[in-house]
Amino acid sequence: MRILIYSYNYFPEPIGIAPLMTELAEGLVKRGHQVRVVTGMPWYPQKEVYKDYQGKLYCTEVINGVAIQRSYVWIRPEPSLIDRLLLEVSFVATSFVHALKGKRPDIIFLTAPPLPVAVPAALLGWLHRVPVVLNLQDILPDAAVHLEILTNPKLIRIFSILEKFAYRTATKISVIADGFIKNLRKKGVSESKIELIPNWVNVDFIKPLPKEPNSFRQEHGLNGKFVVMYSGNIALSQGIETVIQASIRLRHIPEIVIVIVGEEKALERLQQEEARALVEWQIEIQKKARSQVKAEAKALQQLQLYKQTCKATNVLLLPFQPREKLPEMLAAADVGLVLQKHNVIDFNMPSKIPVLMASGRAIIASVPAEGTAASAIQRSSGGIIVKPEDPKNLAAEILDLYLHPEKVKALGDKGRKYAEENYAFDRALDRYEQLFASLQKR
Repeated sequence: MRILIYSYNYFPEPIGIAPLMTELAEGLVKRGHQVRVVTGMPWYPQKEVYKDYQGKLYCTEVINGVAIQRSYVWIRPEPSLIDRLLLEVSFVATSFVHALKGKRPDIIFLTAPPLPVAVPAALLGWLHRVPVVLNLQDILPDAAVHLEILTNPKLIRIFSILEKFAYRTATKISVIADGFIKNLRKKGVSESKIELIPNWVNVDFIKPLPKEPNSFRQEHGLNGKFVVMYSGNIALSQGIETVIQASIRLRHIPEIVIVIVGEEKALERLQQEEARALVEWQIEIQKKARSQVKAEAKALQQLQLYKQTCKATNVLLLPFQPREKLPEMLAAADVGLVLQKHNVIDFNMPSKIPVLMASGRAIIASVPAEGTAASAIQRSSGGIIVKPEDPKNLAAEILDLYLHPEKVKALGDKGRKYAEENYAFDRALDRYEQLFASLQKR
């Protein structure tokens, strides 16, 4: 088949949808299909077009057998709402012109967000008279509205219209979690139009490796430490402040280290958050001390503990690592973190969940108990669910796993087994191939 993948992000962008779409495109090529990708100039997560692509309106390249058509996108380091809208509009306009150049596809595969891309994809499907498969990685505008990124009633109305347009014009809608199906059914989408195909992980690339010796641990002074790691996008939906606040409650145990790997500008904000949280912790400790006048020894002990914890941080902030170092980095952790805010229910599914499971590491998920993330982790038996945005309970669960290494290993083993059975790349590739073939015949 000739397959056109319309994706906002693609290689060399290291996180988010880009690695998934790169693996899908290259996997389809290996199976004998012709794949063309229409995407923007790489810019994520730095919010700056990569050096080799700056100053270009269009460019075409072939990487691992995939023809990649890149087009200009409007990017600003500190985007305002207008900048965000211009980003969407610029990609819709420039990408459509580029997408017209090339052989007629048999299938158009579109990833969302962003929603506006549904317009050029639908036009291409109509012009070429070919089916369009809409792949939902997040459900918009639900995510933007719940997280208060989108508050203007007129814009919400516009995006709601775009959402209905995308669902109506798509031949099939592929979703990555069962919670998405419930969301779409409430909006009147026929279940016969929906196909559940979870995101995948390359279980041969991401696999359990020894915790020690480990080059990542060696490089960052983590040998002998109990490492709790968060790696990925630091966005509004995560509530990563909870981890910082939990880490302060664990500073009296020097063996526990919280490692956060993310985009450098976001890490700078976290340093400020750590300083703010430390002041709040100081006030809390002092209040406890004053309320315990009769237990002077205990109060003095608490104050002494606070002074000790102020001397050194137990949080290590690191920039994104090259993709080839990802297996070693994940293996350096004892526990992987998944974070969501309390109002992230059925419109988001963290792609890091299959990755952490494949690495054979236990998961602590600070997520809503009724959400899609919690459902996936509970089915695997590979992790623990903690009430979101609750640093006290998060710290308690980290401490419990630190004290029970056998529990950590058992959770990691179960997660790995579940990943092999449910998130293997070849299995997902089979299902997409079958879906595309059935639509082509129709």
